[in-house]
Amino acid sequence: MMPAQPGFRLARGVARMLIGMGHAPLCEFVPSGGLRVDVISVAPSGEIWIVECKSCRADFTGDRKWQGYLDWCDRFFWATDCDFPVELLPEGSGLIVADAYGAELSRMAPAAKLAAARRARVLRDIARTAACRLVRSTDPQAFPDMI
Repeated sequence: MMPAQPGFRLARGVARMLIGMGHAPLCEFVPSGGLRVDVISVAPSGEIWIVECKSCRADFTGDRKWQGYLDWCDRFFWATDCDFPVELLPEGSGLIVADAYGAELSRMAPAAKLAAARRARVLRDIARTAACRLVRSTDPQAFPDMI
């Protein structure tokens, strides 16, 4: 099933690329109250990547929460389509060019290692969220108030 909204289409392509790189991506993840990242991924090395998908200029300029995501990952990326004005994006972040079918890593994000306690918490929360979603996919009544 193809997602209708442009941001979800980008996230789908990003997830496909990350899987191809050996990552374990999870879409629509809440690392902390008030934050919701488009894609969080655990790399084969254990690094945690966050990818924020932006479908247009207004989507980017209206987002003021993205800086809060930096505290929850080792590398931070933007994902855009090929028509996005990338000169708007801040320096010092990675860039992925995507569509609904795939993506290409255009610029690697610099590493900013998470503290061990934060990494343990994020990995635990990713695992719990993914496990609950998997159970819910076969038993929708199992977790009625979860995503």
